[in-house]
Amino acid sequence: MNTLLRLTVTPSPHLHSKESVSNAMRDVLIALIPVTLVSVYIYRSYALLLIAVCLGMAVLTELLFRKIRRARATLSDGSAMVTGLLVALCFSPGTAWWTAALAVFIGIGLAKELMGGLGWNRYNPALFGRLSVILLIPIFHQVTYVFSPLKQNFGNVDILTQATPLALMAQGTGYPSLVQMSLAYQGGSLGETSALALLVGGLYLIYKKHITWHIPLSVIAAVAVMALLFGTNVLGVSSPLYHILGGGVLLGAFFMATDWVTSPITPVGKIIFGVTIGILLMVFRLFLPPTEGMAFSILIMNAFVPVIDRYTKRLKFGELKKTGDTLLGT
Repeated sequence: MNTLLRLTVTPSPHLHSKESVSNAMRDVLIALIPVTLVSVYIYRSYALLLIAVCLGMAVLTELLFRKIRRARATLSDGSAMVTGLLVALCFSPGTAWWTAALAVFIGIGLAKELMGGLGWNRYNPALFGRLSVILLIPIFHQVTYVFSPLKQNFGNVDILTQATPLALMAQGTGYPSLVQMSLAYQGGSLGETSALALLVGGLYLIYKKHITWHIPLSVIAAVAVMALLFGTNVLGVSSPLYHILGGGVLLGAFFMATDWVTSPITPVGKIIFGVTIGILLMVFRLFLPPTEGMAFSILIMNAFVPVIDRYTKRLKFGELKKTGDTLLGT
């Protein structure tokens, strides 16, 4: 008779947390409510349609790929809804609905599910999907032509209201006031309509301890420093606030770069990660066409997260740091 007991032995103390993935995702959705409401107020039916399409496609895509992988459906954790909403907020109001749907399909289907599901993805799914459709649009030109009669039309959308403040600055056609960009501005993507709404949502996530200050503050600080050093020479704007409030910096800093799976785990690593994103963003913004610099910067740094974690890892419990042939503390 086998009397061997199979016990799971772990070091004390044993702590239990009430936190769960579903609770965390719920709080992210709550944090995104302010900017979502502002975008709906400004763009009305255009914003509502994009958000509805992205949320619906997020649900369908996760169910489809879970079925293909013969895995249990995990819609209850809310991660698909978060990705869908973030994708919608990354697009301008005049974006064709099928383009946004394709971005969600690629983001959840390829960048998340085919990588192993939640917790295994190397890249932020929402940004991966967003940039994929930009790079693949020439290939899907014929598809766009076929779907063009089905494009939404809820009235005229002024082309200027879809241009980001950075694009207007680069073209020399003027730019909005800081007050407009802070409260409510008709320009860029749905997620760029209100810097104040994004800040409120980001601070809510910090308050709930789902994210820390390290990445957002590092990104913003790096953008500010780069703007002070080079902004005036390239775009003719010396105030770092224009660079911080525009171009999706706050959306990326608080909601994309802080993704738990695709960001470093140590405070030092988070600061390195955030500063590098800010520097890369400003390189894209100042010396290249100012389009999707935040998305490219975050995805590039997602690839380096394992390296950052390796070189900034904490000591194991009870381990002493080696300095040459001696041990600290001895």
